[in-house]
Amino acid sequence: QVQLVVSGGGLVQAGGSLRLSCAASGFTFSTYTMGWFRQAPGKEREFVAAISWSGGRTGYGDSVKGRFTISRDNAKLSMLLQMNSLKPEDTAVYYCAKDGRRFTTGLSISVSAYDYWGQGTQVTVSS
Repeated sequence: QVQLVVSGGGLVQAGGSLRLSCAASGFTFSTYTMGWFRQAPGKEREFVAAISWSGGRTGYGDSVKGRFTISRDNAKLSMLLQMNSLKPEDTAVYYCAKDGRRFTTGLSISVSAYDYWGQGTQVTVSS
């Protein structure tokens, strides 16, 4: 079965960095776009970043552009989110997710396009 295991969250001061990892299993990882989303208390789940199945295309939410970097290693069945220059407003539970379609040409920012989700990891940025 599909499994996505997220790790790497924690508490960091504003301006600091964290790196999140998503370990995938149970599906052909190299054929699916993958994404990162986050959800703060009382808010809807928000698109953070996505990466195409080949790794050749990436996309970011406006609030994280220039600060976060998404990457993947298809040989290791893993995806990373490097988060730099963190701000208190980045505080949220972060989720990795698998796109529901194989070999997609675009990068979806919609929650509904993703069919499997990791368990989430808390990221807290103190001011």
